[in-house]
Amino acid sequence: FRFGIVVSEWNPEITENLFSGAEKTFVEHGASNQNIIRWNVPGTFELIYGCKRMVETKNLDAIIAIGNVIQGETKHFDFICEGVTQGIKDLNIKYNTPIIFCVLTDNNKQQSIERSGGKHGNKGVECAIAAIKMAQLNWDSK
Repeated sequence: FRFGIVVSEWNPEITENLFSGAEKTFVEHGASNQNIIRWNVPGTFELIYGCKRMVETKNLDAIIAIGNVIQGETKHFDFICEGVTQGIKDLNIKYNTPIIFCVLTDNNKQQSIERSGGKHGNKGVECAIAAIKMAQLNWDSK
C-alpha cells in the first residue's frame, strides 16, 4: 500500500509525535518509506485542502490528516473542530480514498501530550492501523 500523511504545523510538539507514531506503524506493518508521502500544512483547518490535493494528485491507498486543536477562551476552537470534522467527512464521501481523522481536540495541552505518545498511547499509531484496515477494505472491494 501507499499512504499519505498531511500534518499540521500548528502545535508541532504534538503533531510530530502523532506523525512519528503513524510512520513507524506503517513501516512495522510492511510499508516502505518511499511509499509514505508527507505533506505539511500551516494549521489544522488547512488539512482539508491538503488532503484534497493529495487525493487528487497522488495514487494512494489511504491518507491520514494529523492535527491538534486545544480549547481556548474563544469560539475559535469550536469553529475549527467542526469545520475540519465536516471537511474530512466530505472528502471521504467524495473520493474513494479513505481519509483518516487524526485530529486531537483537547481541553488542554496536557491532554494532547498524553494522547500523542504519553500515558494514553499515541493516536497516530491507532490512525495508521485504521488506515491500513481501510486500505485493505478498499482493495478487497475492487
